[in-house]
Amino acid sequence: PLSKFADLITDTVTHVKEMDVVGPCFGHAGDGNFHCILPLVDDDSEEYKERVHLVNDTLIQRTIAAGGTCTGEHGIGYGKIKSLTQQY
Repeated sequence: PLSKFADLITDTVTHVKEMDVVGPCFGHAGDGNFHCILPLVDDDSEEYKERVHLVNDTLIQRTIAAGGTCTGEHGIGYGKIKSLTQQY
């Protein structure tokens, strides 16, 4: 929801920084969507990958709890299928 957009993106940016991962966040606030790009490369450590996945999972949980969706305007990819049962 637009009323919670600022808090969601602020909390996500804070979490990205706390977890010390690469994750630029940007969006189009007019329709309430934002993206947090969490790139992984082959030589990332398993510990780093776990932190990235935690940031992503927390972002989805935070958004659903606020009444939003895990899909935004892009639809469902393989990585979000598990979140649909919580959303619906």
